Amino acid sequence: MADGTMTATFLAVIGGASLLAVTARRLRPSGRLPSLEGWALADRSLGPVWTWFLLGGTIFTAYTFTAVPGLAYGNGAAAFFAVPYTVILCPLAFVLLGRLWTVARAHGYITVADFVRGRYGSPPLALVVALTGILATMPYLALQLLGIRAVLTAGGVYPRGAAGDLVMVALFAGLAVATYRHGLRAPTVISALKAVAVFVSLTAVTWLVLERLGGPGAVFDGAARRLGGPALVLAPAQQPAYATLALGSALALLMYPHVLTAGFAADGPRTLRKVSVALPAWTGLLALFGVLGFAALAAGVRAPEGGAEAAVPMLVDRLMPAPLAGLVFGAITVGALVPAAVMSIAAATSFVRNVYVEYVHPTATPKRQVRIAKAVSLIAKAGAVAFVFGLRDQDAINLQLLGGVWILQIFPAVAIGLFTGRLHPRALLAGWAAGMAAGTYLVVREGFSSIVGFGSGPLEIYAGLAALLLNLIVAVAGTAVLERLGVPRGADLTDLPSRLTVRRRPETGANQQ
Repeated sequence: MADGTMTATFLAVIGGASLLAVTARRLRPSGRLPSLEGWALADRSLGPVWTWFLLGGTIFTAYTFTAVPGLAYGNGAAAFFAVPYTVILCPLAFVLLGRLWTVARAHGYITVADFVRGRYGSPPLALVVALTGILATMPYLALQLLGIRAVLTAGGVYPRGAAGDLVMVALFAGLAVATYRHGLRAPTVISALKAVAVFVSLTAVTWLVLERLGGPGAVFDGAARRLGGPALVLAPAQQPAYATLALGSALALLMYPHVLTAGFAADGPRTLRKVSVALPAWTGLLALFGVLGFAALAAGVRAPEGGAEAAVPMLVDRLMPAPLAGLVFGAITVGALVPAAVMSIAAATSFVRNVYVEYVHPTATPKRQVRIAKAVSLIAKAGAVAFVFGLRDQDAINLQLLGGVWILQIFPAVAIGLFTGRLHPRALLAGWAAGMAAGTYLVVREGFSSIVGFGSGPLEIYAGLAALLLNLIVAVAGTAVLERLGVPRGADLTDLPSRLTVRRRPETGANQQ
């Protein structure tokens, strides 16, 4: 059972998040009619500080903060691919997000599929981009619940049986109400609490753990004894998998609808460039969480079989004073609520803009679009809860691994499309289909491992990157064939250059039309 002080601190953090969610209406400009842009993107009004809170809080999820130290606890150095992956992410965000924001603001695009629709004039291509985003997001949303449950169970805060399920439902019900009413503004204000709570609690936990275990040297020595010395250093055979997993994960993350939704909510490309430069602060936080996985090994923590993500919560529960442990568990729980809210908003917005309006009700008013998006966001959250209660944890993890491979297959249409419109939309569709099929086959063939072997060696690389390479080959070759056959393409409405060149564009502020 959890200590009363720890439970009180945990509830105080959750209560603070709920109170902040109520104040989200203060971010709403008065006198504006309901619109999907207002509900889903906070009227594209977030400045650098709010965008840093929201984008960082969306990218660095609670499951990330438990899975990375869990991997370090079970697999050693290989877990730290997440650090270079998030470092690679920052320059990519610097280049892509600002340019995408400028095009989206100029043409009123709300989703990345809107951009693809305008860039290639191809409704089918936009549809597969939207559906791929929704498909990849849903298991990611379920993982946030799994992260909460793993942390609270390890800390003794999660009641057993139906009572624990009710706690989970209550947490998500509060989030659902706040998101329904205020849209993206609710997770935006909660993200500020997440940042403060996570940074403060992790700094304190790291300092106390190192002091009690005898310093960094003792931590790494103890972890080496538990794992075996070489496990703390990558073996030569692991390096290709490590490098390709880091690169592929960085490319994939920027394609997720929830990350792009947080980016579209900024008030301009300059804000996004500033935030991209400051995002490595979150990477440092992630690296510290990884080190705590080694600390759990050194402290002799015995995580349950198949539940290595519980190692750090168990370490915190064992070594930390009760109030600090409650703060950590509360911070990680809030850390799951922010990305979960943004994911549900992003999935709902993609459905409304690129499925409902495009194919079901083209004349839907802005008010009706908002109403449908709110309903779909509730369904997404309810589906995630049902998924977690109805299926094994491993099922959600397997689907999320597939989701990362799937979302990477829209990279040619989106990221390459920002710089060149030369690829034919039908060739991009063929490349997407080839990449989806190949990536799914490779992951399933390896028993739902995202690292696959090639050759007799074998050479092990990230399945998503291998599928993306096939995707690009098919898209480029298909474009050459279709151009030779004279197959027409749709009209480009984005006013972007057709070749791989970057033109200077004037800064577009939030209040410019």
